[in-house]
Amino acid sequence: MGKKKVVQKSEELTKEQSAEAASKQVSSKKSRAVERGRIYINSSYNNTTVAATDLQGNVLAWASAGSLGFSGPKKATPFAASKIVSVIAEKVKPFGFRDAEVFVKGVGSGRDSALRSLINRGFNIVVLKDVTPIPHNGPRPPKPRRV
Repeated sequence: MGKKKVVQKSEELTKEQSAEAASKQVSSKKSRAVERGRIYINSSYNNTTVAATDLQGNVLAWASAGSLGFSGPKKATPFAASKIVSVIAEKVKPFGFRDAEVFVKGVGSGRDSALRSLINRGFNIVVLKDVTPIPHNGPRPPKPRRV
């Protein structure tokens, strides 16, 4: 197979380039000002996720109960939803995010708690919309059981 060549100069360059790229990403995010945007709350029976976007739909920050370390049935609790909103509020603070259009989806127990937490965190809720999908007729029911 032969010996593998190790070039130390390229490793040093890649470390420097990655450090520069990381600093550029952070600075470009902080320089962008987004005063108004959208917050999507998806609350299911098993989990709660919250995403903050600008008006074009570019995601600025997101968090879920699972990403914060909640596991099992604790992910769908109102307490987890309030913690998610506090994390989102910290992530979007550098953008100057104030006015929010909120879209709530799902039937979980975290939807009301997440909404209250948004208000308590100082967000101005301009639009509040429930976008939970509702079937018009649904699937065909199973045939009656014969005993």
